[in-house]
Amino acid sequence: MDILIFLLILLVLVLVHEFGHFFSAKKFGIRVDEFGFGFPPKLFGFKRGETHYSFNLLPLGGFVKIYGENPNDENTFGLDAGRSLVNKPRYKQAMVLFAGVLANFLLAWLLFSIGFMSGFPTSVGSEIKGYALSDVNLVVVSVESKSPAEMGGLKSGDKIISIKSGKDFTSYVSPDTIKSFVLNSKGKEIEIGYMRGKEEEKFIKLTPDITSGEPIIGISMDQIGVAKLPFFTALKEGMRLNLYMVKGTVLGLYTLATEGIHGKNSLTSITGPVGMVGIVGDAYELGFVYLMSFAALISVNLAVINFLPFPALDGGRLLFLLIEKIKGSRISPTVANATNMIGFGVLILLMLVVTYHDVVKLF
Repeated sequence: MDILIFLLILLVLVLVHEFGHFFSAKKFGIRVDEFGFGFPPKLFGFKRGETHYSFNLLPLGGFVKIYGENPNDENTFGLDAGRSLVNKPRYKQAMVLFAGVLANFLLAWLLFSIGFMSGFPTSVGSEIKGYALSDVNLVVVSVESKSPAEMGGLKSGDKIISIKSGKDFTSYVSPDTIKSFVLNSKGKEIEIGYMRGKEEEKFIKLTPDITSGEPIIGISMDQIGVAKLPFFTALKEGMRLNLYMVKGTVLGLYTLATEGIHGKNSLTSITGPVGMVGIVGDAYELGFVYLMSFAALISVNLAVINFLPFPALDGGRLLFLLIEKIKGSRISPTVANATNMIGFGVLILLMLVVTYHDVVKLF
């Protein structure tokens, strides 16, 4: 089930990205030869106008074939060269290339906004002025690997309902309450009551780890409630959150790159498709709004990554246009196509390495 949900999310996000290219190309009178749902082998298709719409076996997104996106003699000088992407003014080429990034950005804004209208999980203290949070709970935000909490079965998203240490018990939980109980346990067993999704309250017993000097159970917590906003406020806050996520993604990629250059990081810290399946499963258990938020976050990541000035990505093609503008002439099609092919190969290799590390983490 988790895999199917992940594939559906990926299919929608990639198709939205490709539709951005498709729509803008059509608007500028550029010939679009094919719009594919999924990747070959082909199952079936139909032709409407000049465009063939294909439905393919592998549900990993989709693709659009725009005439002239990979320059050659035919689409540069042939009979239909006037409708080729490569022969359009550079600003139109740039808009077609940027349209995919913009589509993913707008989709993320829409999903975040719908989340706020439906009821968005928000940390206490971060609520929108004038709008009180409802259904406030103490929620486990993260669980350290191999910690007492993980060994006991606690997961991110669990709501802590109560805690008991010896004869002391309370159902009035807060981060400070939990910390106090853990510290006062002096390394002895404690009992935590929690709820996961719509399940009934469960109880686990665990013994805090005292190897670091003071007792810890290995979780971070936050008091989280639901923020439900009216339409226009939701749109405003959805955009604010969207821009915040874009900034966070850019800073995260910058940190990853700089630390990688200095040997302080590795690809093991990156989560690929296999790892995302598990995250989708956790989000699905927490509720539809969490799942929609996760999809929005992935859409933001797709937008930012595709905008990077790397060959084969939209950002790389935009960089080529900028170079052509500066030098006043076209880059050789042979050089451009070869560079994009090499870049695509590097991206595939990177994906394989990340997927390998994802699989290793499962064992």
